[in-house]
Amino acid sequence: MSAQWQIRFDDGHQQRYLPDRQAVLRYVLAVGLKAASPRFEVFCESDPVVLGDGSPGGRAFSLVEIIDLARPGEIDRLRAELSVAGQPGGQP
Repeated sequence: MSAQWQIRFDDGHQQRYLPDRQAVLRYVLAVGLKAASPRFEVFCESDPVVLGDGSPGGRAFSLVEIIDLARPGEIDRLRAELSVAGQPGGQP
């Protein structure tokens, strides 16, 4: 099973779980300009939490990127990455 992605936005009041990086990009581009804040924190599922007794403690996510749509050129960068990812031989 591939790692799941999580985005948090609207100053942490909203979060979504998405299946892959392309879904993250599509979601940010679709809702970004309507969101209360232009900042999106992107997390990827990391190694699961292990409790002190060795038993599983649940999923964990690590911050991998901050997408700030207020940054000049950010929307174009996301569109370009999504375009390349959708081409044959592009990144998954």
